[in-house]
Amino acid sequence: MSTLLQYILLLGILASTVGFLVTIFLLRQKIGATRPEVNKDLPAESGIVNEVPAWLRYHFHYYGIALLFMAFDMEMAFMYPWAVVYKNFGLIALLDMGAFLAILFLGLLYGWSQGAIKRL
Repeated sequence: MSTLLQYILLLGILASTVGFLVTIFLLRQKIGATRPEVNKDLPAESGIVNEVPAWLRYHFHYYGIALLFMAFDMEMAFMYPWAVVYKNFGLIALLDMGAFLAILFLGLLYGWSQGAIKRL
């Protein structure tokens, strides 16, 4: 496949994508007209309008829990690709993942020592 043909195909894909987006936008303008409602922009819980404002301050304790959750969420995000390449790299991959888990475990110990896991 020549370079010119590849660029023509890329231009065709881009043009069809832009055309699709414009079509969807125009359909939304025609079909998806909305009606103005009084309480539409207010925060609601289970269909009932709250009397309490939505912008409340959270207790600082939740930030530590959120950080620990993010750390272990990232751990799971890296575990799957590691498991895929583990068979190819063997012991080196095992040691790399061990170092990664050790760093996360140190973060857990630090959070524990700072009281991030205590009950409110």
